[in-house]
Amino acid sequence: MLQAMNTGHEGSMTTVHANTARDAISRLETMVLMAGFDLPVRAIREQIASALHLILQVTRLPDGRRVITSLTEVQGMEGDIILLQDVFKYESIPNAEKKHAGELVATGLRPKFVDKLIEQGVEVPAAAFRAPRRPQAPAPSRRSAGKAPKARDIAEKERLR
Repeated sequence: MLQAMNTGHEGSMTTVHANTARDAISRLETMVLMAGFDLPVRAIREQIASALHLILQVTRLPDGRRVITSLTEVQGMEGDIILLQDVFKYESIPNAEKKHAGELVATGLRPKFVDKLIEQGVEVPAAAFRAPRRPQAPAPSRRSAGKAPKARDIAEKERLR
Protein backbone atom coordinates (compact mmCIF):
# COMPACT_ATOMS: atom_id res chain seq x y z
CA MET A 1 0.00 0.00 0.00
CA LEU A 2 2.73 2.49 0.98
CA GLN A 3 4.73 1.69 -2.16
CA ALA A 4 1.65 2.24 -4.33
CA MET A 5 0.92 5.54 -2.61
CA ASN A 6 4.51 6.72 -3.11
CA THR A 7 4.58 6.10 -6.88
CA GLY A 8 3.25 9.56 -7.68
CA HIS A 9 -0.37 8.60 -8.33
CA GLU A 10 -2.43 11.11 -6.36
CA GLY A 11 -5.68 10.21 -4.68
CA SER A 12 -5.08 6.98 -2.81
CA MET A 13 -7.20 6.15 0.21
CA THR A 14 -7.03 3.38 2.79
CA THR A 15 -8.50 2.42 6.16
CA VAL A 16 -6.56 1.81 9.36
CA HIS A 17 -8.34 0.97 12.60
CA ALA A 18 -6.88 3.20 15.31
CA ASN A 19 -7.98 5.46 18.15
CA THR A 20 -5.97 8.54 17.15
CA ALA A 21 -3.97 9.82 14.19
CA ARG A 22 -0.74 9.07 16.07
CA ASP A 23 -2.01 5.56 16.78
CA ALA A 24 -2.75 5.09 13.06
CA ILE A 25 0.88 5.96 12.23
CA SER A 26 2.11 3.48 14.84
CA ARG A 27 -0.16 0.74 13.47
CA LEU A 28 1.10 1.33 9.92
CA GLU A 29 4.69 0.98 11.16
CA THR A 30 3.75 -2.26 12.90
CA MET A 31 2.03 -3.65 9.79
CA VAL A 32 5.12 -2.99 7.68
CA LEU A 33 7.36 -4.64 10.27
CA MET A 34 5.01 -7.65 10.55
CA ALA A 35 5.05 -8.06 6.76
CA GLY A 36 8.66 -9.17 7.09
CA PHE A 37 10.34 -6.26 5.32
CA ASP A 38 13.83 -5.78 6.67
CA LEU A 39 13.71 -1.99 6.71
CA PRO A 40 14.95 0.33 9.45
CA VAL A 41 12.16 2.09 11.35
CA ARG A 42 13.31 5.47 10.05
CA ALA A 43 12.90 4.29 6.43
CA ILE A 44 9.41 3.02 7.21
CA ARG A 45 8.50 6.33 8.80
CA GLU A 46 9.86 8.24 5.80
CA GLN A 47 7.68 6.11 3.51
CA ILE A 48 4.63 6.80 5.68
CA ALA A 49 5.33 10.55 5.91
CA SER A 50 5.78 10.71 2.15
CA ALA A 51 2.69 8.64 1.32
CA LEU A 52 0.16 10.20 3.67
CA HIS A 53 -1.12 13.76 3.53
CA LEU A 54 -4.21 13.60 5.74
CA ILE A 55 -5.62 11.36 8.43
CA LEU A 56 -9.37 11.51 8.92
CA GLN A 57 -10.41 10.11 12.31
CA VAL A 58 -13.93 8.69 12.59
CA THR A 59 -15.11 7.79 16.09
CA ARG A 60 -18.16 5.91 17.28
CA LEU A 61 -20.00 7.89 19.95
CA PRO A 62 -21.71 6.22 22.91
CA ASP A 63 -25.09 6.65 21.17
CA GLY A 64 -23.82 4.59 18.21
CA ARG A 65 -23.34 7.41 15.71
CA ARG A 66 -20.04 7.73 13.90
CA VAL A 67 -18.65 11.24 13.57
CA ILE A 68 -15.49 12.76 12.17
CA THR A 69 -13.51 13.75 15.25
CA SER A 70 -10.34 15.06 13.64
CA LEU A 71 -8.68 15.92 10.38
CA THR A 72 -4.93 15.75 10.85
CA GLU A 73 -2.26 16.76 8.36
CA VAL A 74 0.94 14.72 8.04
CA GLN A 75 3.56 17.44 7.71
CA GLY A 76 6.67 15.36 7.13
CA MET A 77 9.53 14.33 9.38
CA GLU A 78 11.59 16.05 12.03
CA GLY A 79 14.45 13.78 12.99
CA ASP A 80 12.90 10.36 13.52
CA ILE A 81 9.43 11.70 14.32
CA ILE A 82 6.51 12.03 11.90
CA LEU A 83 4.98 15.48 12.41
CA LEU A 84 1.21 15.60 12.73
CA GLN A 85 -0.91 18.75 12.96
CA ASP A 86 -4.63 18.82 13.69
CA VAL A 87 -6.51 21.01 11.23
CA PHE A 88 -10.02 20.32 12.58
CA LYS A 89 -11.08 18.78 15.91
CA TYR A 90 -14.47 17.64 17.17
CA GLU A 91 -15.76 19.58 20.16
CA SER A 92 -18.64 18.31 22.25
CA ILE A 93 -21.50 20.69 22.92
CA PRO A 94 -23.42 20.07 26.13
CA ASN A 95 -27.17 20.04 25.72
CA ALA A 96 -30.21 19.58 27.94
CA GLU A 97 -31.31 16.27 26.36
CA LYS A 98 -27.96 14.67 27.27
CA LYS A 99 -27.57 13.62 23.65
CA HIS A 100 -24.09 13.66 22.25
CA ALA A 101 -23.79 16.77 20.13
CA GLY A 102 -20.78 18.51 18.77
CA GLU A 103 -19.13 20.11 15.81
CA LEU A 104 -15.90 19.94 13.88
CA VAL A 105 -14.03 23.19 14.49
CA ALA A 106 -10.89 24.63 12.97
CA THR A 107 -7.75 24.70 15.11
CA GLY A 108 -6.65 28.00 13.56
CA LEU A 109 -3.71 26.57 11.62
CA ARG A 110 -3.53 26.77 7.83
CA PRO A 111 -2.52 23.35 6.50
CA LYS A 112 0.26 22.94 3.95
CA PHE A 113 -2.03 20.97 1.62
CA VAL A 114 -3.95 24.15 0.76
CA ASP A 115 -1.16 25.05 -1.67
CA LYS A 116 -1.79 21.80 -3.57
CA LEU A 117 -5.50 22.58 -3.72
CA ILE A 118 -4.78 26.04 -5.14
CA GLU A 119 -2.51 24.47 -7.80
CA GLN A 120 -5.48 22.33 -8.83
CA GLY A 121 -7.75 25.36 -9.05
CA VAL A 122 -9.61 24.72 -5.79
CA GLU A 123 -10.04 27.91 -3.81
CA VAL A 124 -10.44 27.49 -0.05
CA PRO A 125 -11.22 30.67 1.89
CA ALA A 126 -8.78 31.42 4.70
CA ALA A 127 -11.74 31.78 7.06
CA ALA A 128 -12.34 28.01 6.76
CA PHE A 129 -9.27 27.44 8.94
CA ARG A 130 -9.85 30.23 11.46
CA ALA A 131 -10.42 29.01 14.99
CA PRO A 132 -13.73 30.13 16.43
CA ARG A 133 -13.63 32.85 19.04
CA ARG A 134 -14.45 31.59 22.48
CA PRO A 135 -16.27 33.80 24.94
CA GLN A 136 -13.96 34.80 27.74
CA ALA A 137 -14.86 33.72 31.23
CA PRO A 138 -15.76 36.66 33.46
CA ALA A 139 -13.06 37.77 35.85
CA PRO A 140 -13.63 36.46 39.38
CA SER A 141 -15.16 38.99 41.72
CA ARG A 142 -13.18 40.12 44.73
CA ARG A 143 -15.73 38.53 47.04
CA SER A 144 -15.12 35.03 45.67
CA ALA A 145 -11.35 35.36 45.34
CA GLY A 146 -9.55 32.79 47.45
CA LYS A 147 -12.62 30.61 48.05
CA ALA A 148 -12.53 26.98 46.99
CA PRO A 149 -15.42 25.88 44.78
CA LYS A 150 -18.06 23.72 46.43
CA ALA A 151 -18.21 20.04 45.52
CA ARG A 152 -21.80 20.52 44.33
CA ASP A 153 -20.69 23.24 41.86
CA ILE A 154 -17.86 21.10 40.53
CA ALA A 155 -20.17 18.11 40.08
CA GLU A 156 -22.70 20.27 38.21
CA LYS A 157 -20.02 21.58 35.82
CA GLU A 158 -18.79 18.03 35.13
CA ARG A 159 -22.34 16.83 34.55
CA LEU A 160 -22.87 19.57 31.95
CA ARG A 161 -19.73 18.56 30.10
